[in-house]
Amino acid sequence: MGFFDRLSQVWKGFLSLWISDIENRNPEAVYEAAIEERIIKHRELKKAVSGIVYLRNKLQAELDQKETLLAEVQLQIPVAVEEGEDEAALVLIEKKDELDGAIARLTGELEKVSGQAEDAKSGLLQFQAEIEKLKREKISMLAKKQNAEARIKIQDSLDGLSTDADIKALENVRETINKRAAEADVSGEIKGESLDHKLKKIKAKTANAAARSQLADMKRKLAAKRAAEVAAGVKKTM
Repeated sequence: MGFFDRLSQVWKGFLSLWISDIENRNPEAVYEAAIEERIIKHRELKKAVSGIVYLRNKLQAELDQKETLLAEVQLQIPVAVEEGEDEAALVLIEKKDELDGAIARLTGELEKVSGQAEDAKSGLLQFQAEIEKLKREKISMLAKKQNAEARIKIQDSLDGLSTDADIKALENVRETINKRAAEADVSGEIKGESLDHKLKKIKAKTANAAARSQLADMKRKLAAKRAAEVAAGVKKTM
């Protein structure tokens, strides 16, 4: 296979894929094209059938005419014989024989053409039925396609709600909680470094120191008192 032959095959392959993609995306157009093609063929077939029917009718009319003439000739022959018209009788007999032959020929042709006409009409009716069937199939398949697309759309929505939406909601909640916790941590860290907090700590230490000083003073006074009482007791005993 030469280069151009291979190139032609590749091009045909791409063209086939392109057409197939268009057909898959627009099935209604495919059905319409198929129906229209069958309608055109149905018209052509109908013309062919009408030609066969016309020929059958023509043969039938010619056969009827020959049979009518034969009947007349058959009535005339006995009269010519009785009248002694031998020449006329001979002509009528020859005409009768010709009519018999023509009738036999026409009868055979008519049977054949009549059979063809019936087959053609049957095929025409069947073809018409196929067109109607294809029209019904188009309606059914397009409805099925729309129903399937609707179900897929709903399922996609449900899948999105059951997974992506839930996960996103949880992530948002987790992020909010973590941010609040971080704010609390920052508040605690800042609180320990604030001036007010330091002043409060100093004040608390100062208050504690004053209390301790008072306590020490009270203990000294108590010790001095006890020492004085001990000393006074010693003097009395002496």
